[in-house]
Amino acid sequence: MTLMEHLLYANERYGETFREGKLPRTPRLQLAILTCMDSRIDPDRILGLQEGDAHVIRNAGGRASDDAIRSLVLSYRLLGTRYFLVIHHTDCGMTKITNDRMRDELLQDLGADVSHIDFLPITDPDETVRADVEAIRSSPMVRDDIRVNGFVYDVSTGLLHPVI
Repeated sequence: MTLMEHLLYANERYGETFREGKLPRTPRLQLAILTCMDSRIDPDRILGLQEGDAHVIRNAGGRASDDAIRSLVLSYRLLGTRYFLVIHHTDCGMTKITNDRMRDELLQDLGADVSHIDFLPITDPDETVRADVEAIRSSPMVRDDIRVNGFVYDVSTGLLHPVI
């Protein structure tokens, strides 16, 4: 069975027992989570969430990029979220890159000049959580009454460490 066949088979099994088709678009907990795309990070399991409880926005490092902030803004403006969580994690692949390295690799491999792109590398997860929470809080598109908290998830223990 190919990967695609396996995924479609799993989806068929999921559809057989699916009962959440009437969930509202507004997250039940009025919560939006910005976290890393790392496959070891499962916000639903980490936080005990169910389908329909929260929006989950993922990117490399869980960074508050312009696009991530755009998604958070749409989450609260259109869909009623009032709480944002930023969750970075230990042993993140983004701690192993630099902008220069990524730019050089893409230039050498593809001939792509991406010197204008900030890949948002992470040197210290606590520091980047603080920086990302501040970037969200200080965005002119985010209201002051939106609560924003930041955590670092320890991939070796499964526990969240509050940062801000």
